[in-house]
Amino acid sequence: MFRTLRRALCVAAALLLPLAGTQTSAFADVDAQAGAGYWHTSGRQILDAAGQPVRIAGVNWFGFETANHVVHGLWARDYKSMIDQMKSLGYNTLRMPYSDDILKPGTMPDSISHDGKNTDLRGLTSLQVLDRIVTYAGQSGLKIVLDRHRPDAAGQSALWYTSAVPESTWIANLKALAARYKGNSTVVGIDLHNEPRDPACWGCGDTSRDWRLAAQRAGNAVLSVNPELLIMVEGVQSYNGVNGWWGGNLMGVAEHPVRLDVPNRLVYSAHDYATSVAQQPWFSDPSFPANMPGIWDKYWGYVFKQNIAPVWLGEFGTTLQPAVDRVWLSELVKYLRSTSAYGADGFHWTFWSWNPNSGDTGGILKDDWQTVDTVKDGYLASIKAPGFDPGPGPGPGGPGDPGGGNATCSAAYTVGSDWGGGFNSEVKVTNTGTLPLKSWKVTWTWSGSQKVTSMWNASHTQNGATVAAVNAAHNGSVPVGGSASFGLGGAPGGGGATGVSCTAT
Repeated sequence: MFRTLRRALCVAAALLLPLAGTQTSAFADVDAQAGAGYWHTSGRQILDAAGQPVRIAGVNWFGFETANHVVHGLWARDYKSMIDQMKSLGYNTLRMPYSDDILKPGTMPDSISHDGKNTDLRGLTSLQVLDRIVTYAGQSGLKIVLDRHRPDAAGQSALWYTSAVPESTWIANLKALAARYKGNSTVVGIDLHNEPRDPACWGCGDTSRDWRLAAQRAGNAVLSVNPELLIMVEGVQSYNGVNGWWGGNLMGVAEHPVRLDVPNRLVYSAHDYATSVAQQPWFSDPSFPANMPGIWDKYWGYVFKQNIAPVWLGEFGTTLQPAVDRVWLSELVKYLRSTSAYGADGFHWTFWSWNPNSGDTGGILKDDWQTVDTVKDGYLASIKAPGFDPGPGPGPGGPGDPGGGNATCSAAYTVGSDWGGGFNSEVKVTNTGTLPLKSWKVTWTWSGSQKVTSMWNASHTQNGATVAAVNAAHNGSVPVGGSASFGLGGAPGGGGATGVSCTAT
């Protein structure tokens, strides 16, 4: 993501490459237990170690690339509660931007509160904090893609190197991270460089500007250290005079594919945004939004549709303030292919951003770093995907422990807002037992004539004043000590509940 408006981009006429027919039946079902081990590619699919198709469906949590040298929001919350909430909402992957500054010896994080939270992060370096996040994410069943977002905390760079951070440092640091997490399959891939842009080129042959050649050099260096990692390669800004979003133009892949020494490790990545980030000619086209699938096909979608390689939309986001942005996001979600219809046979994605403090997009969280923007999150519901196998739990009673244990849970019901005619509530389910939850049910009773008008991240039945809510497909699995949550709207007001209980099913 960038923080300045791009110069106006002109779109030259370009021939659409022919699109191969889509395939659906072979990947119509995503196993909720998929995701174990390292991943590899097969055609346009990403497969886990057992050969099951998986879908990256996640969020960007930024901050390690900034002067804080750590993910943002830890001044307000514990990092574990943040990850728990991400999982409860159905996100299964974190894209973690960083700058090369965090690999400098002794780099310390800034703006972490240790007042009753993040107490285990006290005194740790930035890299050690990243270690803790990787460990907890893995235990919770989330995967991580590391994103080299900036050469240093001062800002992004058009090319993968600067005078202060040469290519040799970039590659050495990529290799260092690959070595640091070797054997830990929570970290499944590395995004080599964020948003290459002019004067970066694709396939021009100039080694000082040709991003495709640089990606080959860096990708092969990473694979020489850990041949199991996925290598994520973003696009550029312009190709043959056709401009697009920074990092969002993969038109050159057709003629000049990236070639890695280890097969089945390459994932192409694009970024795409709405008018809250910058205006583009296609937003004002009279045919909008019918023109958008053709735009996406041209810039990056064809790579997936022609079965060349998997495509990961590493960033997309909007404030949702202009009406055109809401239309754009609705159309983009349809283009990315719903999980219910296509399983894992769709585009991979990580939304920008989890953070509310992204100036031109906002985030899934609101400014208090607690409350979910349910409208924004709701747009993504159809493309969320099942979570992945959590890592082994610590100590007796953890996953696979032969010594027995019990599966129990508790539920906390909170009314977030009540305006008389209606209300919104959030329910947090916590695993209080010694075994992971496979599924759960929460019941409660209202005092009046309240009815559920909407519910997200759960489904329900209602009998009079008593409501029973069961988990959605993506949040039934809850690790020991972990939590999941769901929300609801009801009417009329006065939605306080009694007799709230949770049952592990």
